[in-house]
Amino acid sequence: MSSASDLLSALEWRYATKVFDPNQKIPDDTWADLEKSLILTPSSFGLQPWKFIVIRDQALREELVPHAWKQRQVADCSHLLVIAVPRVLQESHIDANIHRMVEVRGGSADGLLGFRNMVAGFRSQLEAKGGLEQWAKLQAYIALGQFMLAASLLGIDTCPMEGFVPEKFDEILGLEKEGLTAAVLCPAGYRSEDDRYAGLPKVRFEASAIIEHR
Repeated sequence: MSSASDLLSALEWRYATKVFDPNQKIPDDTWADLEKSLILTPSSFGLQPWKFIVIRDQALREELVPHAWKQRQVADCSHLLVIAVPRVLQESHIDANIHRMVEVRGGSADGLLGFRNMVAGFRSQLEAKGGLEQWAKLQAYIALGQFMLAASLLGIDTCPMEGFVPEKFDEILGLEKEGLTAAVLCPAGYRSEDDRYAGLPKVRFEASAIIEHR
């Protein structure tokens, strides 16, 4: 386990990388650990309403740059992570999750019927309000945060990005036919020595302004 000082040092070190070194690539074993951190992300009801798309193909990433407000991080990073979510979470996803629970923990689907119906009711209420996609996107940000923290602990730079055109990413990556949409991006790699933002001090409010004890 990392110590508190290791954790805080990693968080002080990380920043939203503006310029990646395109010649530095994340080792395969390190990236495999980062993928495991994504898999271990917590989610509401344990539903995991996401798909993690890892793009290493250079030509494909160059194609995406114009649709990411021409931000070069998309192409110059080592790995581009696209977190996609369902446009409409289907009940079949709930059933797949129940099946996985039984597979991992034992028991039976019948024994989980009460839980299954409760989750299905929650889903139906969200669907009636038109809020399923937004709920899934909020879940995606949990995965984003965990990924960025894990990366910083391993000395990997990241840059969370909302500045892109989801419709174009969906089209180019073929997400529409899967019933998915791109929620957020996170290029990962190694900072360039030319990134002047790397050494700037963090600007954060004082703890007294944003933390309240009761």
